[in-house]
Amino acid sequence: MSRPRIALLNAAHDGADNSRNFERELDADVVEFDVVDCDLPAGFGFDAGVVTGSRASVYWDEPWIADLQEWVGEAIDRGLPFLGVCFGHQLLADVCGGRVDAMGEYEIGYRTVEHRGSRLFEGIDPEFTVFTTHSDSVVELPPEAELLAENDYGVHGFRKGQVYGVQFHPEYDTATAESVTRGKDLAPERKQRVLDGIDPATYRRACGAKQLFTNFVGIVSERTAAADARAGTAADD
Repeated sequence: MSRPRIALLNAAHDGADNSRNFERELDADVVEFDVVDCDLPAGFGFDAGVVTGSRASVYWDEPWIADLQEWVGEAIDRGLPFLGVCFGHQLLADVCGGRVDAMGEYEIGYRTVEHRGSRLFEGIDPEFTVFTTHSDSVVELPPEAELLAENDYGVHGFRKGQVYGVQFHPEYDTATAESVTRGKDLAPERKQRVLDGIDPATYRRACGAKQLFTNFVGIVSERTAAADARAGTAADD
């Protein structure tokens, strides 16, 4: 089975960390696009798409966000599977008919999330540790979407068909977690508590959630193999 070809829609304004983290975690042929710079794929010749985190909000009136929403919407209509992380999770929910709003506060740091069981979360403990950093959230799921994960701050995972979103950051390494935390406008005491919590033992626990990348690539590969098999059968008829 060939490796799937995945469009990585990098929505970070400084995308180096996203590039490093997602290319490390996705066992696929990753083609990256700097969507903040209005760099979008010219077509839809991919097996799947991944939308990364961003410091932007999906409801901002910015051309690159509107262009990204339009491309992703058409890709979903064409049947492409998607995984969204943080901003990507929110954008996919919005494109699919859900609603995103400001929280009025930050959820940040290593936190516990609980999943309800699904193909995306196979092999991950029902209660698991992940790094979170967001001040927007999905406040209304898309119609017919399935809630996959949550904690006391709200929705942390959903699925609609072959579209998956997670609010947390399974791709983060400790360098990214530290850099992002230092860049937040937080009370000094709270910022220091978050930084103190970025330690090797907690990071090792959080690495369990990286399994969802393997699971997503598996979902994509199975779908591609099934499509190839159908095409081969049709050609033999």
